[in-house]
Amino acid sequence: MAKQDELVFLPLGGVGEIGMNLALYGYGAPEHRQWIMVDCGVTFPGPDLPGVDLVLPDIRFLAKERKNLKGIIITHAHEDHYGALSDLWPGLNVPVYASGFTAGLLEAKRSYERTMGQIPITPFKAGDRINVGPFSIEGIAVNHSIPEPMSLMIRTPVGNVIHTGDWKIDHEPSLGPLTDEARFRQLGDEGVLALMCDSTNALRDGVSPSEKEVSASLRKIIENAEGRVAITTFSSNVGRIRTIAEAAEAAGREILLLGSSLKRVVDVARDLGIMEGVKPFIAEDEYGYIPRDKVVIILTGSQGEPRAALAKLSRDEMRHVALAAGDIVVFSSRAIPGNEKAIQDIKNGLTEQGVHVVTDAEALVHVSGHPRRNELQKMYEWTRPKVVVPVHGEPTHLAAHKELAEQSGIAIVPKVRNGDILRLAPGSVEVIGQAPHGRIFKDGILIGDFDEMGIGERKKLSFVGHVAVNVVLDARYDIVGDPDVVAIGLPAYDDEGEEMEDTLFDAVVSAIESIPRARRKDIDMLQEAARRAVRAAANHGWGKKPVVTVFVTRMAG
Repeated sequence: MAKQDELVFLPLGGVGEIGMNLALYGYGAPEHRQWIMVDCGVTFPGPDLPGVDLVLPDIRFLAKERKNLKGIIITHAHEDHYGALSDLWPGLNVPVYASGFTAGLLEAKRSYERTMGQIPITPFKAGDRINVGPFSIEGIAVNHSIPEPMSLMIRTPVGNVIHTGDWKIDHEPSLGPLTDEARFRQLGDEGVLALMCDSTNALRDGVSPSEKEVSASLRKIIENAEGRVAITTFSSNVGRIRTIAEAAEAAGREILLLGSSLKRVVDVARDLGIMEGVKPFIAEDEYGYIPRDKVVIILTGSQGEPRAALAKLSRDEMRHVALAAGDIVVFSSRAIPGNEKAIQDIKNGLTEQGVHVVTDAEALVHVSGHPRRNELQKMYEWTRPKVVVPVHGEPTHLAAHKELAEQSGIAIVPKVRNGDILRLAPGSVEVIGQAPHGRIFKDGILIGDFDEMGIGERKKLSFVGHVAVNVVLDARYDIVGDPDVVAIGLPAYDDEGEEMEDTLFDAVVSAIESIPRARRKDIDMLQEAARRAVRAAANHGWGKKPVVTVFVTRMAG
């Protein structure tokens, strides 16, 4: 080991926000560091990003470090941990290590989207060890709300780091594995320099309920229901889907799956034997022939997504499937912050149809896949780290986790945010620099930053609309015919009841005719005069200034 070789941690997403998780670990001298990436996730756009499909971490830091990036390890197949891989990997082109389930979902997504190239995956699961550059990495089994999740033990010449990924302690999950307490204790005995730990539920006291309790609660709802039961959950929660299917079978009900992402996940799970023993589901066109008390629907749309199956049902827009008064819809999920309004709209639509809505406020129909405070303290006890770095959370979650770790006797709990380069060893644990970081946006088939994608202009258009003006001048610079004025997204009439386009038309003609003919040779000046006149007229008659585009053309001869 050269004297200046250092171990550093650099999050480019997921530390200071929920979602878009991407962590880099670097080892070596500052100018010769070798890197690994752990996870490569997305987050989803809110209404403040009109038209954007996905939000990805900005990895321009890796543009100059690309030759030093030795591999990418994916802890599990949730979108906020692996969803950016298909868009960002082509620019990196390094080995990717992931579980069979993650690889299967990536391949299913590839054939569904048809725009992705193939990403070669090296199989890696809990219990396996791999060497990637200067790092030796071991997968450790944990429980989470998806098949085959893992934590990572990252061994380096200057100390060992545990990167937990998403995890919780559940002694009776519907789907394994159990969180491997014995292995974590052994790793604690070996020596853990730093624990990079999930903070999502750091504000919640106690221990998460078990998936077994959720299973019993869902079973009771299905057994007691007199009509149809529809249950919406995260499509990746295969354990929950299995639980619902088993409860439906026990109650003598057939099962219908609705939603393309749900079907893809279940197909992958079946291929891997995870749905062993669950009988085949019915087709949509069979639904209408089955008595109401003999069917359970499992469907997408728990976050209020407008094009998902549940939203369509709430608007009664599905061809073969509908609900009726007396049926039950169960939200076996939590609302991701920001989605509350969309979810409420769906609940209202269902209630209007006479459907009874059940959420986790009324019954134990969902449990989170993340550790509460007592579970976090157990992880500290097992691994006995010198340093705890709270990750995966918004500032509130990270601060609560920091406070808990300090109260639990952890000596060093640094405050870290996206873009901070944290030195873990040797020497004092501290932030020693900043790396460029941020967000880029997938919009259709293109990816770029806020300005490149025109998102700022698009936001402006969504507030004030657009006016296009076309003026033709003859050889003597007089207006030929009537200028064309097309207003999109403006009110039809102004405050005096005049048609808005007529008002704007008059403003264009007045502006150009008020300029002496001798000065009309300056076409740019004419365009700007017309543009200002349209904005002023709209502001006078509406109180807002639209985006205005003016074309002025002079006929030759």
